[in-house]
Amino acid sequence: MKLLGRLLINVFALLIVEYLVPGFVLADFWTAVVAAVVIGVVNTFIKPILQLIALPITLLTFGIAAFLINVLLLWGTSKFIPGFTIDSFSTALIASMVLALVSWSLHKIASE
Repeated sequence: MKLLGRLLINVFALLIVEYLVPGFVLADFWTAVVAAVVIGVVNTFIKPILQLIALPITLLTFGIAAFLINVLLLWGTSKFIPGFTIDSFSTALIASMVLALVSWSLHKIASE
């Protein structure tokens, strides 16, 4: 049940980001669901490996490399899901920041 709640929060966060960030497009609700699942899987399995590999660069850039990994994973995910498009790298950069803030806020509200 907790997993379903987290999934719904992530879907809602993606829909909010779509509304706020021009160039971040989700075709419909089901595309948002698939995107939330794929982003969750990517963040669970691929992101830790990439962050471990990039740890020396992350330390030298004071965390900017870790943020760029998030951006690239979001942008890369959009390339594999039909109906989910991100127009440019700058859109992915802004969307990644907004998604992190919105997702964090919604998870915080839901935990109270």
